[in-house]
Amino acid sequence: MGGMIPLSDASRRPSRSSVITKTIIIVNVFVFLLELMGGDEFVKQWSVIPADIVAGRHWITIFTAMFMHGGFLHILGNMVFLWAFGPGLEEAMGRLRYLTFYLLSGITASLAQIVVMPSSTVPNLGASGAIAGVMGAFLVTYPRDQIRTVLLLGIFTRVTMIPAALLIGLWFLIQLFDGVGAVAEVQTGGVAYMAHVGGFIFGALAGRLFEPKRTAGWER
Repeated sequence: MGGMIPLSDASRRPSRSSVITKTIIIVNVFVFLLELMGGDEFVKQWSVIPADIVAGRHWITIFTAMFMHGGFLHILGNMVFLWAFGPGLEEAMGRLRYLTFYLLSGITASLAQIVVMPSSTVPNLGASGAIAGVMGAFLVTYPRDQIRTVLLLGIFTRVTMIPAALLIGLWFLIQLFDGVGAVAEVQTGGVAYMAHVGGFIFGALAGRLFEPKRTAGWER
């Protein structure tokens, strides 16, 4: 997050346990352990390779790749972001709608990356696209909420409150500009920024459709 690590929503607290968010985190950790045991072959088998999808092969990886990660820092960062924003969306949408929304965000994110780089043979994996969808929906639903955030200032750190609109907005701009740069340079590896952008846009546009009503169940 370029010096900002969101920890939690300080403006509200859940009225019930965030079962789906916790379950998604557990599944991601479990799959990561399978990756460690299976090695590169496991990663190649279950991650998204755009050229394969375009050729009509391995479509199941559009789903499986969103539960895989490239390393300890990758999964740690993604799960921290999910825990910061996921409970809010789960409360607003309800558990089943939230799970459906999360999975659709991940699928949309992968498709966005495939559309932008259809000939790429680089494996794409990670929950980042789905979590970007959660962040996009959170921005629309709770833009004024204060997010407890760790600021990394060189060798110094500080915990402070940052409005969700500012924090998520800055995050999206970074992804957008980096994504445009990656496409211009014909990306051959690294971060799938366009998956982040695609997931975020889907979340921002479609998130409210998954909310049965405006949630008042969280206490400020």
